[in-house]
Amino acid sequence: MAAAAAAGATPATARKALVTKTATLLSSSLARSRRSLSCSAAAASAAPRIAPQPPDLLRWVQREGGFVHPALRVVDHPEHGLGVSAAAAEGDIPPGDVLIALPGRLPLRLRRPAAAADAVLTQLADQVPEELWAMRLGLSLLQERAKSDSFWWPYIANLPETFTVPIFFPGEDIKNLQYAPLLHQVNKRCRFLLEFEKEAKHKLSTVPLEDHPFCGQDVNSSSLGWAMSAASSRAFRLHGEIPMLLPLIDMCNHSFNPNARIVQEGNVDSTDMSVKVVAETKINQTAAVTLNYGCYHNDFFLLDYGFVITSNPYDQVELSYDGTLLDAASMAAGVSSPNFSAPAKWQQDILSQLNLYGEGAILKVSIGGPDIVDGRLLAALRVIIAADPEAVSGHDLKILMSLKEKAPLGPAVEASALRTLLALCTFALQHFHTKIMEDEAILKGEPPLTTELAVQFRLQKKLLLLDVIQNLSRRIKMLSLDKSTV
Repeated sequence: MAAAAAAGATPATARKALVTKTATLLSSSLARSRRSLSCSAAAASAAPRIAPQPPDLLRWVQREGGFVHPALRVVDHPEHGLGVSAAAAEGDIPPGDVLIALPGRLPLRLRRPAAAADAVLTQLADQVPEELWAMRLGLSLLQERAKSDSFWWPYIANLPETFTVPIFFPGEDIKNLQYAPLLHQVNKRCRFLLEFEKEAKHKLSTVPLEDHPFCGQDVNSSSLGWAMSAASSRAFRLHGEIPMLLPLIDMCNHSFNPNARIVQEGNVDSTDMSVKVVAETKINQTAAVTLNYGCYHNDFFLLDYGFVITSNPYDQVELSYDGTLLDAASMAAGVSSPNFSAPAKWQQDILSQLNLYGEGAILKVSIGGPDIVDGRLLAALRVIIAADPEAVSGHDLKILMSLKEKAPLGPAVEASALRTLLALCTFALQHFHTKIMEDEAILKGEPPLTTELAVQFRLQKKLLLLDVIQNLSRRIKMLSLDKSTV
């Protein structure tokens, strides 16, 4: 039952084998590559820079017309890692101060073709699906890395030699994730890189050296993976426009309570476009400058950024709306006569409005996050369990989708719906192969970084489910208290 609860319908063993195989192929290609576009597999410690002694990034930004607050330094912060921090001897930075300003020529992005090599690069980028936009930007980054005289070399030289994203995890640590939705995404990216390597090699094999976007150098799945990871973990998409790599700004680390914010002035194509980082609050001496990368779950942060946030208020566990699974959960919860797998016609109509039934239905739902329960899932549970069209007809869908609404269809229906959710959470917990205490023991043993990330990721999912279980249990108890006082 637990396996059916997670999205990604392929059998778990076959899926893990494929992910492990593709990751192994990526790692083996790293070992074979000796060109300047090669990169390393995910390291067990902080990754070195592309250049052993990279140029001073702050001075380069200033030399090229940018601004850097005199109190800023690039340091290896004990909590945030390598990033931008306020210097110890410069005093506090008041709110409203401009910390960094980049003129329009400094951001690196995929630009309009200016030469034959650029046109070839654009043709390659056009083969990349929109959802993997980071690969498109990564191709531009890889092109600049290959040039001996690239304008952006001082920036590129400061980039990490490797990234701790799952596509570069050893096979065993990919297995350690133990979470089907993320495994599906890792597998998808690994397969894309292997297939795109073939497409790129075929395309570039007929390109004259003078028109070669990578100066004649070989590109393989590892170098392409490095470029895609660099772009996904460091790019900003301001105003919903073209994603850009912002030198120095992209060294500001993430926080859900940041002390700074990004401001874009002018359209991305205008000559006077600039990007600034402005202090949102007072920044104390030695404090890291932080930005909010977005209110995302840990799948996104690990897949694109290579880190896991503990106690992430936006983390979720993904499930699939499946009638058979829900029947099993409601039966386990002691709900009589469940009919999730065979809803009545009027219930089908409501499920269609929730986009959980019929052609084109989106069956992915979730547990966790600010709403605790996916509103579509909650509404479906209430409607199916109610089994009374007259009782349901008087309620707006928004009310049925909200956990803030206290028992809109009555205490009995609400208690049954919440107990079914409890059973779903239990099924999801059973999907993991290890227990919380085992995960905590592994982390105390100071494992390699990729193992730590994988174990921390799955541990946070389990703790999230426990928090939801406790929350739902309190609500059920309150329903019982309310009934006893009537």
